[in-house]
Amino acid sequence: MSNLVFVINGPNLNLLGGREPEIYGQTTLDDIRQIATDSADSAGLSIDFRQSNEEGALVDWIQEASRDAAGLIINGAGYTHTSVAIMDALLASAVPVIEVHLSNIYKREEFRHHSYISRAAQGVICGFGADVYTLAILAMSKLLESDKA
Repeated sequence: MSNLVFVINGPNLNLLGGREPEIYGQTTLDDIRQIATDSADSAGLSIDFRQSNEEGALVDWIQEASRDAAGLIINGAGYTHTSVAIMDALLASAVPVIEVHLSNIYKREEFRHHSYISRAAQGVICGFGADVYTLAILAMSKLLESDKA
């Protein structure tokens, strides 16, 4: 079985480090890429880390992950709360999915409390800043290991 995990990031996450630091902190997306890479190395996984502001690109990558990867970690950002297309792609996926959010979406505006992604996810990790990626990689490692047993 492949040890490749796709880490897909949605719109505006390319602005991390400068965008609303009181909510998202000072950590940049490049910092998160390094954190995720280091965490994956420690867990014996490899990652393919991507970000797009375009919904169609995210759907294409989810479909690619279903063919080529062992698992998928996704921060859908704003599309989390609006995209049936992303949900449908995830539901059609043959790999485990973990949803992550830097902020605690349940302590924010009411519209952020609903996630279309959650319906397809084995679990959701939110509210721990960049550490959500480390936690998700650890959880994915455990999911993949239990699938081998």
